[in-house]
Formats: sequence, C-alpha cells, structure tokens
Amino acid sequence: MLFIVGLGNPGPEYEWSRHNLGFMLIDRIATDTGALVKRRECQSLVGNATVAGEKILLVKPQTYMNLSGAAVKCLQTKYEADGPGSQIIVISDDLALPLGTIRIRPRGSAGGHNGLKSIIAALNSDEFTRLRIGIQPEHELGDTKGYVLAEFPRSQRPQVAEVLTRSAEALQVVLRDGVDRAMSLYN
Repeated sequence: MLFIVGLGNPGPEYEWSRHNLGFMLIDRIATDTGALVKRRECQSLVGNATVAGEKILLVKPQTYMNLSGAAVKCLQTKYEADGPGSQIIVISDDLALPLGTIRIRPRGSAGGHNGLKSIIAALNSDEFTRLRIGIQPEHELGDTKGYVLAEFPRSQRPQVAEVLTRSAEALQVVLRDGVDRAMSLYN
C-alpha cells in the first residue's frame, strides 16, 4: 500500500495554520479524487483514493505533529508495507523555504521539523519521499512555534491555494513518472 501522509495538528483552531499545509494538501487531493478521509485507523483519519492510476491511502495523523511517527508506523505495520518507508510520501511545511516554494526529496534529514523527526525515529529510517512546502517569513522570527501555529493571513490564502495546486500536480508526477522527474520539474 502506498501512503500519502499529510502532517498537521487536529482541531479547528489549527485548520488554517502554517503547520497544517500537509493536512490542507491531503484535503485538496481528497476533493480532487472524490475520496473521504474520515475512517479512523492507527490514530489517523484515512481514506482510499486513486491518484495518477495508483491506489493510495491518504493519511492525516491525529496525534499532533510531534508524535506523527507513531501513527505512520502503525499504518505501515498494519498494511505490511515493503521495507521501512519505501511506500510512504510525507507532506510537511518548511520554514527554510520561501512561502509558496515546494521541494521534493526521495530521502533526507528532518531539517528541524518535529513531525519528520518523529517519523524518522518511528520507522528507524529516513528512506521515504517527502514533499515540503515553504512557509518562510519575510522577517526574522522571535517565536518560531507561534509563527508555525498561527493562521495564514487572508492576504496569503490565494498564494496558499496556488501552492497546493502545484503540490497536488507534483505528487501526480511523483506517482506517474518518479521522484527524479518531479524534482526536475518542481524543485
């Protein structure tokens, strides 16, 4: 089973937060494919979808960001995925990338992202594809936690919608043509 895991925090207070871009992209893919991401499994909301001809499980861990690995590991075990992380794509926000930028990688470090750290620790591997979406502010940050948990201002929401559209397209390329092709087109 191929999993596309969007990282975020559950609850309406986080719905438009910068840290919830993973959830937002899962919701976008679900809307585009007619999937419902409502079934409860392994401390997650999940739903089956078909993207670029691939059957996938859309996943929104409900463990809060810092414990996302427990949910991903549980799903991997439940569905007996082939090897650690080999069939997992994780979507997260990234403070080091300018707002609206996406970066696709086949593996790598957590880059300071606690959700990715949790998944790497739970899987005991960094061998999973990730799609990061930039949220870097235009000014120096004094309160990183406050910034990532704050809502996108209404003035940035059209830019957020545009990057979600490009990210959904990039995921289709990953599934259809592979990570290298998607990297060459979208990074």
